[in-house]
Amino acid sequence: MLITRRLEFDAGHRIPSHNSKCRHLHGHRYAIEITLSGDIITEAGIAEQGMVMDYSEVKRIASTVLVDKWDHAFLVYSEDIAVMQFLQSLDDHKTVVLDVPPTAENLALAAFRILDTAYQDSYGNHLRLEQVRLFETPNCWADATRGQILGNSVL
Repeated sequence: MLITRRLEFDAGHRIPSHNSKCRHLHGHRYAIEITLSGDIITEAGIAEQGMVMDYSEVKRIASTVLVDKWDHAFLVYSEDIAVMQFLQSLDDHKTVVLDVPPTAENLALAAFRILDTAYQDSYGNHLRLEQVRLFETPNCWADATRGQILGNSVL
């Protein structure tokens, strides 16, 4: 069985080598969809009976390990020296430093890696992260899927 929970957050970024307006500092209202697989819990009388995982628990875990860290932060590429220096000059600025440019594709992969550990079979029902879909805009998104990631030996 597959279940999906959607969360939203706001963050700034720039793609330093981009040939268009995305090379400038800007922000997005990102949305992230987290798809998990697992067995439906059948144990009678427990709160999760009939579920793969309680959606509020999906949200709590994702918020703790990822969304709260990226929300209202600037997602910056570690080799974007000028922007790194600028952000470091701001007192108490919320910055997330990435080893790759913060494209939707790279953010989806980073989110998958972070969330994969967080959801590992926490209910004893073979729970597993299957996909992270990261929307940069309502019309543009990137999918990081378990099969694709394992096929490329990323995990």
